[in-house]
Amino acid sequence: MRIVVLADTHAPRRWKSCPSKVAEHLRGADVILHAGDVCVPYVIDELAAYAPTHVVQGNNDVPELAAPETLELTLAGLRIAMIHDSGPAQGRILRMRRRFPAADLVVFGHSHIPLDERGMGLRIFNPGSPTDRRRQPYGTLGLLDVEDGHLKAATIVPVTQRAG
Repeated sequence: MRIVVLADTHAPRRWKSCPSKVAEHLRGADVILHAGDVCVPYVIDELAAYAPTHVVQGNNDVPELAAPETLELTLAGLRIAMIHDSGPAQGRILRMRRRFPAADLVVFGHSHIPLDERGMGLRIFNPGSPTDRRRQPYGTLGLLDVEDGHLKAATIVPVTQRAG
């Protein structure tokens, strides 16, 4: 199963419509995960045209988005939890392990900083933002390849030009 992971798209200020470099990856997706700060519902409609889409509420999302604060789901046998804000970097893995004791992987956003880290039998993954890179050199998204309950690959993919 190929999963595209997004966060912090910040429409309509940053995401007017799906960027072409993002769409290239969405075309091959089996599932899309969005870790919040979609901001407005039309982005979810855009994403859902590519593949089934799961979303959690971000701190900038309008109430009409009606997404849960957290979400736990199993995809191709992998137990995935989602949350927008995982809190400070210090103690993050322990905090996420306590919050989601059954998860194999926790997907989150908020910081706009891509991260793929392991510890305590847990993997945590932040795809960064494809549209609001902040202090990062590129806008990014994440790709997950899952098979038989195992995360075979997790990749952070640049989708914008390097900041000049």
